[in-house]
Amino acid sequence: MSLDSGKEPDPGFSRMAISVGSRDSTQRMERKDEAMNSSKHGELGPATIMRNAYAVYPSFAMLAGMQLDLFTPLEDIAMDAETLARSLGVQPTKLSPLLYALVTAGLLTVVDGVFANTEEAGKFLFRGRPDYMGGLNGFYSTMWHAALRTAESIRTGEPQARHEWKSLPEEELVKFFSSQYPGSLRAGRQLAEKFDFAGFKHLLDAGGGSGGLSIGICEACPQLRATVADLPVLASISERFISEAALSHRIKTMAADLVDGTLKGTYDVAVLRALLQVMSPGDARKVLMNIAWAMEPGSSLFIIGSVLDDSMLSPPASIAFSLVSLNVYEDGHAYTEKEHLDWLLEAGFTDISISHGAFSDGLGIVSARKA
Repeated sequence: MSLDSGKEPDPGFSRMAISVGSRDSTQRMERKDEAMNSSKHGELGPATIMRNAYAVYPSFAMLAGMQLDLFTPLEDIAMDAETLARSLGVQPTKLSPLLYALVTAGLLTVVDGVFANTEEAGKFLFRGRPDYMGGLNGFYSTMWHAALRTAESIRTGEPQARHEWKSLPEEELVKFFSSQYPGSLRAGRQLAEKFDFAGFKHLLDAGGGSGGLSIGICEACPQLRATVADLPVLASISERFISEAALSHRIKTMAADLVDGTLKGTYDVAVLRALLQVMSPGDARKVLMNIAWAMEPGSSLFIIGSVLDDSMLSPPASIAFSLVSLNVYEDGHAYTEKEHLDWLLEAGFTDISISHGAFSDGLGIVSARKA
């Protein structure tokens, strides 16, 4: 598949930078793996098993750092553990092991016991920056807790961390979409950077949840109006975020059944973020048919989500989503390039292109045009 017609995705979006201070530990681990796999008798060792066993801990260290918001105090000045602990209101002896773990995770550097953000941590984990990702800690925590139930979900044939949007209490819905909002907002801003939205007038944000994607795009495109279409139970949730962003005059909500209902209005651009991947193949097909019906000829469609290549072995972010989703959704998982292509062609779209890892959270993008 060819890449989209916008800007080339930054290669940094699809790989983790290794910080100063972490290279030596990485090399030591690699040498340890080699030694474990080659005993003096040439017997096979459990290097891959042990590597996977310990691979989760840098992720947990990152999550703890995000929850403590420890990267923000380090923005202007490097600190030792005691000084940073006072800033955070925690005990230095408890904080110190986490700081060294974050060095090996590639998010901090350390020189003579004094810690500082890496360039990447300073850009994405400092509260208040436009690219701030620290607010995703609740989302990551939810997804990782769900992934721990994978064996049970497979054994029972039922998702053990199921999300039932129609029955969740409102406070739980607000909590969930608050954890997703930073990612949706950033995706909207990045989409507006990658593609020229200047000629578009009315955006359909299908399954928009918090409305963060519409907010991000409308902030960048003052001529654009948007409609966030989602389940009736979610419409009021969207309105909260839109109102807080002071964009109620340009972004409206629409309670809609995207699978079996009919969409009101006509649109010259539509975006589906993390939507098809939570549905069965049959429902995903119906959604695209319904959206196509509401779009003007020649209008543009963007699908942002977890898309697998046809081997189903990459990209890593899409493989991870499929693993988590079997614990959360009855039918959803990451679908392949071919599945997306078939659905779009059937719905009357053309000029289809797919780019993996196009966004900073690892999501890919499928772009198409209504014939």
